[in-house]
Amino acid sequence: MNILVTRPSPAADQLVSRLRSYGQAAWAFPLIEFTPGSQLDLLPSRLDALRSNDLVFILSQHAVHYANPAITQVGKTWPASLNYYAIGRSTALAMHAVSGRQITWPHEQEISEVLIQLPELQQVAGRKALILRGNGGRELLGETLHNRGAQVEFIECYQRCAKHYHGAEEGRRWRDRGIDTLVVTSGEMLQQLYALFPVIDRDAWLLHCRLVVVSERLATLARDLGWANVCVAGGADNDALLRALDLYS
Repeated sequence: MNILVTRPSPAADQLVSRLRSYGQAAWAFPLIEFTPGSQLDLLPSRLDALRSNDLVFILSQHAVHYANPAITQVGKTWPASLNYYAIGRSTALAMHAVSGRQITWPHEQEISEVLIQLPELQQVAGRKALILRGNGGRELLGETLHNRGAQVEFIECYQRCAKHYHGAEEGRRWRDRGIDTLVVTSGEMLQQLYALFPVIDRDAWLLHCRLVVVSERLATLARDLGWANVCVAGGADNDALLRALDLYS
């Protein structure tokens, strides 16, 4: 395999390093990068406004990376009286490492559709739910909690910014390197990857690559765009991606 990893740094570089240790040809090609969010200064007061047994949702490791300094820099800690949820294992571990709190996450599959099926989230009427995320993103979690009677608020902890590349030049570069496997971890990046390259590169090369994604929702989007060989990893962390590539167990 010749593998192109499109997830952001540093996770892309870490995955490429591990792939190369298994003897694979792999390159990092991050499609987005991150900057601090516009609402970080609101986070301490929003946490203070939560009551015992209210809910905090952390939707990515990047939210942890930017949110925790916003808390510690004003001399605060993550309240022990709240219930914390993460979208996946890696995010849960990152949040636990900085907060010391117990973090619940969906073990079956690391997606919002599974998170909202957790038994403890079925009866949330009258409780506040603070969702820590990036700019934009899916609304499924917030809408579901709202429909169940929770008072939902979002905090933009970081912003995703598209990295700019010259599509024709990149198409020639990756075709010359024989890329035949792509790793994509979000719908936003999948759309960006598809739109980046000229039609000739999409038809002759890109859509013929094996595509590794992290959810059935992304697999459906990929097939709608024209990919035929699509593999769904069991999670979005690098261990799960390596397992999907049949390189790690």
